[in-house]
Amino acid sequence: MTLLVELFISFFLVAFVSFGGASAVIPELYRIAVTEHGWMDARTFTELFAIAQAAPGPNVLIVTLIGQHVDGWQGALWATLGMCLPLSLLVGLLFKHWDKLQHWRGRAAIQLGVAPLAVGLVLASGTLIARSAAPGWIGLCLVVLTIAVNLKTKLHPLWLILLGGVLGILGLV
Repeated sequence: MTLLVELFISFFLVAFVSFGGASAVIPELYRIAVTEHGWMDARTFTELFAIAQAAPGPNVLIVTLIGQHVDGWQGALWATLGMCLPLSLLVGLLFKHWDKLQHWRGRAAIQLGVAPLAVGLVLASGTLIARSAAPGWIGLCLVVLTIAVNLKTKLHPLWLILLGGVLGILGLV
């Protein structure tokens, strides 16, 4: 199997469990790129994730960056197609008929079940990235501070990102 086919199939399969977007399946993307295929080390994965989050655009950019790292622009294209194509087609077909299913009991169950699933997957992703970054004590305090501030105040998250950037420039994290 060629590298481009491996990229496509790997991300094609992940796409079917990516409720909540690409950020929800970061642990699986990590497993594929670092553990299973050895396309990169944990540090490189974390750096690509940081770039994807800092750049404007959709969260699926992490997949494009992994593909680009593995095999240039062709890898970026095939990885992105693998991640985006299946659910685009599935959601397109589903929403064509979704309104017709408004009285089906399963519809409410699906809607209620997908939300906590997405939250759990995103939480697992955050945990994986935090571990991979190996932030040390100051970094861990920054994580706890960020969680507390986001839960208890209406402070814009950019201030916390700025704080993290300053601590990084100072070499503290």
